[in-house]
Amino acid sequence: MNTTTSTQLIAAQELARVRAARYGTRKRVNQIALTLSLAAMAFGVFWLIWILWETLRLGIGGLSLTLFTEMTPPPNEPGGIANAIFGSLVMVALATFVGTPIGIMAGVYLAEYDPRGWLASTTRFVNDILLSAPSIVIGLFVYAIVVAYFKSFSAYAGILALALIVIPVVIRTTENMLTLVPSALREAAYALGTPKWKVITLVTLRAARAGVITGVLLAVARIAGETAPLLFTALNNQFWNGDLSKPMASLPVTIFKFAMSPYENWQHLAWAGVFLITLAVLGLNILARFVTRQK
Repeated sequence: MNTTTSTQLIAAQELARVRAARYGTRKRVNQIALTLSLAAMAFGVFWLIWILWETLRLGIGGLSLTLFTEMTPPPNEPGGIANAIFGSLVMVALATFVGTPIGIMAGVYLAEYDPRGWLASTTRFVNDILLSAPSIVIGLFVYAIVVAYFKSFSAYAGILALALIVIPVVIRTTENMLTLVPSALREAAYALGTPKWKVITLVTLRAARAGVITGVLLAVARIAGETAPLLFTALNNQFWNGDLSKPMASLPVTIFKFAMSPYENWQHLAWAGVFLITLAVLGLNILARFVTRQK
């Protein structure tokens, strides 16, 4: 009996020792993982804060009334970027106007009409490719089918390129948000004899409204700073231009051109443009968070 008790006691002590060793190992691994995670976070936040600080420091210094009232100047001459601001607003607004309805309707089809069909699977595959494709590829595509065909850069081509960037983002967001809507809402509407199109417009889309709007705002924030597609399509214009069939200035392209120049006044305008774009993107993200929180 004493031998059995002693054996059990030794086994219990050995088991406790093994558990303690395993706990110590897990604790060390957890500490290492936590340390690496915090270090990675600190590394990313450090560069982010540095970028924001430089943007604020150099961007605010370039702000003035002439920035919003005068055209892009020649080297070493005073001026502003009013034409670039106008061009960006026009092209981003029209690209959103073109791409948003297409994206929402395609997302509705994928989530409500044929979620498991071959056409839906093909559409999702193509949409994933567009989401991951570099924007310069889309710009080159539009250049080949529009600019090269008509032998002229134009704001229309820039709008088309930006709309092709908006569409996949809105499709993915709309489909995901509609998928999250409980099926009980649809079934209740169908039980009352509501037609499918009215269920979608008055029930499911209304329930997913905040998520869909957030997706649209994030898509706008993405295209607001795109440079590569506009270099191949809208190009640039040093003067004020309201004709969409001709080259049009934009903030990203103007920043790209001025930032690489050796002229100090152009560099100041480039940083001011960077500050304006950063402020716009920040505002859109805050608005998206606000819309989601309200929902």
